[in-house]
This record gives sequence, structure tokens and C-alpha cells, in this order.
Amino acid sequence: MQKAAFIEKKYIVNFIFVTSLFLMWGVLHAMSDVLNKYFQGALNVSKSQSGLIQLSVFGAYFIMSIPAGYFLKKFGYKPGVLLGLALFATGIFMFVPAANAASFSFFRIALFVMGCGMATLETVAHPFSAALGDQRTSDLRVNFSQMFNAIGAISGPLIASFFLFGTEGTNSTDLSSVKSLYIGIGVVIILLFIAFLFLRVLPLDDPHSVTKADDPEAVNIDLAPSKKLYQHKHFVWAVAAQFFNVAAQGGTWAFFINYGHEVMGFSNQTASNYMSVFMLMMALGRVVGTFLMKFIAPNKLLAAFAMGSIIMCLIVAQGWGWTSYIALMMINFFFSIMFPTIFSLGLKNLGGNTQQGSSFISMGVVGGAFFPLLMGQIANHDVAKAYYLPIICYVVIFLFGYRFFKVKH
Repeated sequence: MQKAAFIEKKYIVNFIFVTSLFLMWGVLHAMSDVLNKYFQGALNVSKSQSGLIQLSVFGAYFIMSIPAGYFLKKFGYKPGVLLGLALFATGIFMFVPAANAASFSFFRIALFVMGCGMATLETVAHPFSAALGDQRTSDLRVNFSQMFNAIGAISGPLIASFFLFGTEGTNSTDLSSVKSLYIGIGVVIILLFIAFLFLRVLPLDDPHSVTKADDPEAVNIDLAPSKKLYQHKHFVWAVAAQFFNVAAQGGTWAFFINYGHEVMGFSNQTASNYMSVFMLMMALGRVVGTFLMKFIAPNKLLAAFAMGSIIMCLIVAQGWGWTSYIALMMINFFFSIMFPTIFSLGLKNLGGNTQQGSSFISMGVVGGAFFPLLMGQIANHDVAKAYYLPIICYVVIFLFGYRFFKVKH
């Protein structure tokens, strides 16, 4: 059997453009944490109120993912990208009147619209990246694209900190820096929109037209077309795995700085600085994971990384100083490949249900909205012991990668 290519030459330009979307929403997602702190000073909101920023974005994912899936199924990848970028740009430019009004509620509306754009782009971009070539290397392509999402996650806080805190005090009520930052980002997104408008998207395998005569390993064929989407067990498990995956991520990230301060005895500033190393571990994990997928089946690597996360959580929960702190860093390393790999495994052989399936898997992001609250209840008493809780999530992911990823006829 001929070895499947990572990407065919004819799809390279399309793939570069799609991957740029991963970078873009990675930057904007990561900026939310900086906005939390900035609005506490600039708009005099409490910590609990500033937490509504994440709720606005996660809520957008919950509401917009399904409509985005239907839009994608009806109109295709390119119109889906254009819709996502249009919503993205609209939300970002809404930061200008929100800043003029100095209204936190207005900012939350802008963030919600921006979140709708991100939800649409995630729903479109994952299956789009997967579809640009042989299905046997779709996991590799999606993980490669997600490497740039990790670069965005590292760059976003640095960009936001420079603009928002670089020239002004953290308690400044002057919101002009917010306007400058988001106008600049908005212009970049408009240019990206124009570029996609003129981009020629090459014909892809139509999941409605391929048949069982085609290679089911290489082409996205629905092997059981009589089944409803929810009757594809590997897809249902992917939705559950993604929900728990983002839940674990949200909780792990939310209390990273607390762990450094309370367990390691760092100042808040030092603990915050280690957050950059924490995010670099995720980027490193994606590079290593993408390389290993050339030799190890994606589901096996996913199961191995989930088991690694379980072991790391057990060590972190003991509060053993640097040993536990390094284990906490390693959780982000093992987390790295989970989101894209769960996504691509869940979309295998869904055929005409691929776009709709993508929207349901995207909705898994809502897991990050509630799990930090559960971990917080334990962290109020002992932040180290709170890291026992994500083990539940990683067990579900392990089961999916070890057994329930299989496509059933």
C-alpha cells in the first residue's frame, strides 16, 4: 500500500490559509486572561465580574457551534470561513464603541460576537484541515495546524500585556490602548477576509458522492449511511472526550498561578512568569506529538498522553515541591495533542455528517466553563488536592483513545 502523503502539493496554499486561522484565534483566546486583569483596574470590576469574560466567549461556542455546522454543511468551507471572519471582525471592532462608553456590559457583548466568530472558525477549520488530503494523515494535519494555535496562545498574552500594561499603569481608566490594540487586530482580520475571498478552494472529496468502492481508510466514507449521526459510537465518544478534555484544561490552567503561589511559595508575579513556560510546554508537546504520529497511531498516542496526564495529576496532588511543579508543567505537555486528535478521530468516516459532527465536537469547549468552578471548591481548602479531579476527565479520554475510537460499520 502506498504511504499516505501529509499534504498534496495542490492543497498547500489552502492549507497555509486554514492554518493561519488556528494562529489567529489562538492569539485572541489567550488575550482574554489579560483582559480579565486589565478590566479589574480600568473599569473597576471585581474578580468574579471579570470572570464573565470567559463565560461570554464559552457561551458563544455553546450557542453558535450548531448553527455554524448547519451553515457549513449547506454552503461549504469557504463561505463558512468568510462568515466566521466577518463575525470575528464585527466583535473586535465593537471594542471601539465599548471603550468609548467605558461599559463592561458592552465589552461582554463584543466578546460574545467575537466568540461566535471563533466558534464558527473552529467548526469549519478542523474538518477543512482534515479534508485537505488523505484521511489517513488527517490527524497529522490537524495537529500541525494546532501547533500554530499554541504559538498564538503564547503570543497573545505578550501582545496584550505590551499594549495594555506597557505604557500605562494597570489601574488606568484610559481605554485608548484597548481601542488601538483591537483596531489593529481588526484590520489584520479584514485583510485575511479579503485574502480568503479571492482564495481558490480546490475541489475536495464530496462525502455525499464517495462510495464503499473507495478506500474507507483514505477517503471520508460513511460506512453505515443508514445510521443517524448520534448512532456513530466513535463520534459520540469523541464529543464526550472533547467535553472532558476542555474541562480538564480549563481547571488546570485556572489554578496554575494559585499552585505556584500557595504550594511553591512564589510571588504572584513569579508564578505568572512561569505561566509562559507552562504554555511553552504545550507548544513543545504539539511539536513532539506531531512528529511521533508519523510512527505511532494517533489513537495510541492519545491514550498514552492521557495516561501520562493521569500520572502527572497524581504527583501534582501530593504537593511535593519542585517534583510536583514539574509534573504540573508536564500536564500541559501531554494535553497538547488531545484537542486536535480527538477532533480528527471523531470525524473519521462520518461522510455527509462530517460538518454537523464538527459542530457538536466544537461545543465541547463549554466544558471549560464549569469545571474550574468544581475544582475551585476543593482549591479553596487545598489547591494541590484539586488536581485529583481532572483524573476523571483523562480516564474518559484514555478510554476513547484505547478502545472507543474505532469506527463501527
